[in-house]
Amino acid sequence: MRSFPLILGACLLVCIQSLMGQAGPVNRDSYRLQAKLTDQPIVVDGILDEAIWSVAEKTTPFFRIQPIDTGYAKAQTEVMVAYDDAYIYMGIINYDPSPGKRPAESYRRDWSFNKNDNFFAAIDTYNDQTNGFAFGVNAVGGQWDGMQSNGGKVANEWDGKWYSAVQNYEDYWVAEFKIPFRTIRYNDGDTQWGINFSRLDLKTNEKSSWAPVPRQFASATLAFTGTLSFESPLPKSGVRVSLIPYLLGQATHEKEAGDPIDYKANAGLDAKVILSTSMNLDVTINPDYSQVEVDRQVTNLDRFELYFPEKRKFFLENSDLFANLGTETVRPFFSRRIGLNSPVIAGARLSGNAGENWRVGLMNMQTGIKDLNSADNFSVAVLQRKVLSRSNVGIFLTNKQVVATPDDTAFNAYQFNRVAGAEFNFASADNNWTGKVFYHQSFSPGPEGNRFATAGMIKYATQQFTAGLNQSYVGGNYLAEMGFVRRKGYHQTNPTLGYQFFPNSKRVTSHGPSMKADFYFEPDLTLTDREVDLSYSLTWVDRSMISAGLESGYLMLLEPFDPTNTGGVMIPAGTEFNWTEVVLSYLSTQRRLFTFTAEGRYGGFYGGTRASFLTEMNYRVQPYGSLSLVASYNRVLLPEPYTSMDLVLVGPKLDITFTETLFFTTFVQYNNQIDNVNVNMRFQWRFAPVSDLYIVYTENSYPTGLRTKNRGIVLKLSYWIN
Repeated sequence: MRSFPLILGACLLVCIQSLMGQAGPVNRDSYRLQAKLTDQPIVVDGILDEAIWSVAEKTTPFFRIQPIDTGYAKAQTEVMVAYDDAYIYMGIINYDPSPGKRPAESYRRDWSFNKNDNFFAAIDTYNDQTNGFAFGVNAVGGQWDGMQSNGGKVANEWDGKWYSAVQNYEDYWVAEFKIPFRTIRYNDGDTQWGINFSRLDLKTNEKSSWAPVPRQFASATLAFTGTLSFESPLPKSGVRVSLIPYLLGQATHEKEAGDPIDYKANAGLDAKVILSTSMNLDVTINPDYSQVEVDRQVTNLDRFELYFPEKRKFFLENSDLFANLGTETVRPFFSRRIGLNSPVIAGARLSGNAGENWRVGLMNMQTGIKDLNSADNFSVAVLQRKVLSRSNVGIFLTNKQVVATPDDTAFNAYQFNRVAGAEFNFASADNNWTGKVFYHQSFSPGPEGNRFATAGMIKYATQQFTAGLNQSYVGGNYLAEMGFVRRKGYHQTNPTLGYQFFPNSKRVTSHGPSMKADFYFEPDLTLTDREVDLSYSLTWVDRSMISAGLESGYLMLLEPFDPTNTGGVMIPAGTEFNWTEVVLSYLSTQRRLFTFTAEGRYGGFYGGTRASFLTEMNYRVQPYGSLSLVASYNRVLLPEPYTSMDLVLVGPKLDITFTETLFFTTFVQYNNQIDNVNVNMRFQWRFAPVSDLYIVYTENSYPTGLRTKNRGIVLKLSYWIN
């Protein structure tokens, strides 16, 4: 039974390969745009008055994606592309047939996609319909960019060095891009790329694209790109080096502990070495991440560790090579483990494409001793090869090695943890079939046996019908110290089904039911968890949505647990619960200045009841910023002697964008579950591309009387040197 997920996955893959062989690839030649070679300078000012724009080829009309994916868009867009030996340029005219102010959240980079009139280009620079880059702007000129992986998922944490400008007029707005070839990665000598252009116009509630995209897929999906042709092979980069040094001064005060104010100065360096157009080496020495945006807290009513995403820039380029290993709950590598409790001394990361079909990722990081935490070396290696049209196979190895301990600085060869594995990620040419199969084996001192994890996953999605099945097994002795593994020692089965109706209505675009089930079994197949969710959702033309659901579950505790996570009396292991819960959620239209989401729940909870309410509200003062509020309330009522409690989490956030280069954010989080008020204020001046001055103030206090626990202020200056 332990090998069942692998057998299931292999059988499903055989079926899918047969189907894929019948389908054939998406025809990119139906949508082809010629990039014009130029030797004349182009000033990026949002005014298309250079001679090249009068002769450059324009895109054909854009197609609607949503609310329906038939016919041409009402708000049309024209795109032109030019290039020289150093840059690729885009000239974009966004026609606006609807009167009124264009929704635009702010000037801040990587704005929320659905809250802004925007345009972006998705570029398949490797021509593999899987990995690439996305560059976009909103209607006031705020930049949006990211690396693409897994067929088109955009990771906005990556920031590239590029230039843009926007000009607004009564019935259209113009954008102009200038993207250095050295900012992106591609194969030497390319004469064409896959590309698509997408537009979101909130006033008409239209999402549209140049090459048609079925509405069940994101508009950045690289399976549906057209072709961008170049008049000559693209330039080779040669070896180029960029340096990003930083200087930092900080003052911290552990007031509750009675310590004096601690003053510290620091310096460090990041370096990016472009080895070729498709391969780069990143190096960091004594890095500092004090300017990274704080995590958004959540009320923790879970038995297992919570996941928070990586936000540190060093780990983000080509991060899919490392971060996409495994699944969301079984990750053999999770970069936030590095430097979590000990400072990072130095590290290096080599990543990119080695030829047309191979990708490689190598990373090594060294941390130092801090308090009772050892100095560790973290290494990970990934090798991936493209197979079929949009799939890949890969192998990897992670290694965590204790180098020195606080009481003994000698190398300790017996304290290590390694995980090796093989994976197969697949996607059909039309993107309807996707899935994954993997096998991981861990190695470390300790108990033998059951040290592996394996899974098989398959999903089929069309406009109306979706179905999926995940099957996995994680051994009780599987250990991934560099990873994120929520639980061990189980079989899991996770089927999903869904159907959407598309009525001929002027108000409703779609509605339909969905089912999701989750079953966990002990290795001897004893059921420990069962949750079945049935829901029905309805989406209006203005893209607002309502959903109602019923959840039924069963749980047997394997370890003692306090459901409120506040230190109360533990419910003993072996206790069994059955419960039913009703759920109602609503998402407002995003085109108004005030937007919100809300979710309410009521039902059984560990032998008692829980009533909860979660909301996120946002008011735009465009284009200068927004005021938002995230709040949750959980009323947990449990029988004696267990803890009943009202859990409150409130997080107001003020985000001000004075200009395209000057930002200020204040984030306050009150959380009575951990008896804390956190204040984080961050001032940022981007005085040059990817070069910043930060002033960050952080304070933690008790809610009663706002008595300070600790506080600190940091001034950090970084500068990108080419």
